[in-house]
Amino acid sequence: MRTSSGKTEDDPIDDSVEEAAPAAPAPRSSGVAVLTRLVVVLAVLAVAGGGVWLVTRASTPEASPLTTEIPALQVKAADVRPGSVAPAGGAVAGGAEQQTSPQQARSTGPATLSQWASQVAAASGVPARALQAYGNAELAMRADQPKCRISWATLAGIGRIESNHGQYAGAVLGADGRPSKPIIGVPLDGSAGVQAIGDTDGGRYDGDAGVDRAVGPMQFIPGTWRKWASDGNGDGLGDPQQIDDAALAAARYLCAGGRDMASPSGWWAGILSYNNSTEYAQKVFGLADGYAKAAQSVRKQG
Repeated sequence: MRTSSGKTEDDPIDDSVEEAAPAAPAPRSSGVAVLTRLVVVLAVLAVAGGGVWLVTRASTPEASPLTTEIPALQVKAADVRPGSVAPAGGAVAGGAEQQTSPQQARSTGPATLSQWASQVAAASGVPARALQAYGNAELAMRADQPKCRISWATLAGIGRIESNHGQYAGAVLGADGRPSKPIIGVPLDGSAGVQAIGDTDGGRYDGDAGVDRAVGPMQFIPGTWRKWASDGNGDGLGDPQQIDDAALAAARYLCAGGRDMASPSGWWAGILSYNNSTEYAQKVFGLADGYAKAAQSVRKQG
């Protein structure tokens, strides 16, 4: 979502620290004991302070160096007129008639979402771990916003263009749904081909305190992420680098305003809201249509 924009301000952070009142002077006879206690307290504070710094440092990624890899360049745009048709639908974990809920499925078809993902991965070329995230996002939205009818295949199309399913610039998507290194896009500084978006997160998500960069497998701009942050893997956190979280946030973004992502008009409106480029939408269309048909072939064989 490199050309999308999100304009939300960071919540103010209270940096004030309450100063403790000075302690009354200790008697001279207990001076050594007091000094010993003071040394211990300072040592504990130093360790605690160092620990907080390490945690903060670890949670703020460094801005990645520029790369010439652009996943979208390898994708051919489908020859389809915008608004004329929506991509083929794909069935998650055995079919929509099962009314499956996130991370589980019922008796017919593959027994679990992971089994479905393994089968479809072989036919579609999409990594199974990424398919689990896209499929789970569809199932979650089916339960939360059934009229949206968002398809995992559409999410997979976006994921392929944005980060090659979490494998951008040599990253490897782990079993925990996180890439082996943070996926951070180019600076959105107004240079050729990119928008100019000033910093909205102080570098918290993208490691760049000067301008914003898109982050994670679905390439959310920090301001947009803060609005749509989601917890797709149920760990109580919303992390744009974690593909379950990112896929669910993308699904919620696309379904905004009661949009029907299975209708031609709704699908095109949703994708163009993600990236206002007809060529981009045509590329997502071709990918989504191909992924859905690959999944259908697997189901027929089963």
